[in-house]
Amino acid sequence: MKKRAIFQEIIEYLGKKEALVITGMRQVGKTTLMRQVFDSLESQAKLWFDFENPLEVKNFEDIDYDNIYKRLLSLTDNKSERIFVFIDEIQIFPEITKIIKYLIDHYQVKFIVTGSSNFYLNNLFPESLSGRKFIFQLNPLSFKECLYFQDKISAEDATLLPIGEAIKKSDIFYHKKYETAYENFLEYGGFPAVVLEKEKKIKEKILKNIFVSFFEKDLKILSDYKDIQELRDLILLLVPRVGSMLDVAKISSELGISRVKTYQYLEFLQGTFIIKLLPKYSKSIDRAVAGGKKVYFSDTGMLKIIGNVNDSQLFENALVNQIGQYGKISFYNQRNTAEIDLILENKFAFEVKLRGGEKDFAKLEKLSNKLGIKNYKIISKEFIEKKGFVSPVVF
Repeated sequence: MKKRAIFQEIIEYLGKKEALVITGMRQVGKTTLMRQVFDSLESQAKLWFDFENPLEVKNFEDIDYDNIYKRLLSLTDNKSERIFVFIDEIQIFPEITKIIKYLIDHYQVKFIVTGSSNFYLNNLFPESLSGRKFIFQLNPLSFKECLYFQDKISAEDATLLPIGEAIKKSDIFYHKKYETAYENFLEYGGFPAVVLEKEKKIKEKILKNIFVSFFEKDLKILSDYKDIQELRDLILLLVPRVGSMLDVAKISSELGISRVKTYQYLEFLQGTFIIKLLPKYSKSIDRAVAGGKKVYFSDTGMLKIIGNVNDSQLFENALVNQIGQYGKISFYNQRNTAEIDLILENKFAFEVKLRGGEKDFAKLEKLSNKLGIKNYKIISKEFIEKKGFVSPVVF
């Protein structure tokens, strides 16, 4: 099984005292990644627990945390080594965070765990391991990782380059070489099982199953069936709004619920990685937080399974996910009269077009200069061999 780009980064943190938390959407490969880390360890004092198995949770059900440590120690093959404990799906047993904190502080036990959502970590766990964890967010495969998993490029070529270097790769030959693969990436997204499957019908079935899994497992927190219905209806309302600024008052009215509840649902969907909310660009952090946000989905394959979007929305959504690999992104809106689709770390401005033209570049140049952003490009799905235009396949 091929390794994700984040694998080596996690390996480098194994010597630290803090717990390592791998989080992300269901089916993005968290368990596989953690198993690869487990297998890479030569230690004989490593243990694996799957909290979806209630019998394995029982190992941690003791009010005396010292007894838990003794139990873990008895399960290891080497009693003198530092214990490495791997736990899959920690959100199933919220009490575990207190135990992790205690065993880190008193016995230097190293924990590597997975959790299916930031919402659980931030809201269900009272301490959330404050100061005692490093969080690694695993996203669906990037386009480059898709090419690597399909044996189209090497692991080295799949490595995320600085964005300036990636842009330099844009030429007609590179674009044509991966154009078909990119169309598939737009259509089916980056879930590993989907990427590795060759039959289109099975790809679609896997995507549907992933969405069903979200409702069956992540929504357990919403005990009221009405809440689940409302959340489902909100997701359906968000699909045609991809790439648009959210009008929460209007959405609340359509759903027949309060704005407060709508904001809570949006927070939940973002915390479980179904959607991304892009803030307005502002040099003032306060204004960026307070302003209206645009909505996108974390995977284009998932988006297309849920509802219909046009080619422009799908392409823009994909680029939000692609450019988002490089850092914090936002969008610029000048009183609804002029926009820049994506601004990366206040340093790069990108306009996303199915087929970019010179007028598009002139507008982008003018707005970018006004904002003091020196690097700006049109990302055009149809290759444009002119200065200022870049192919989406390089990201």
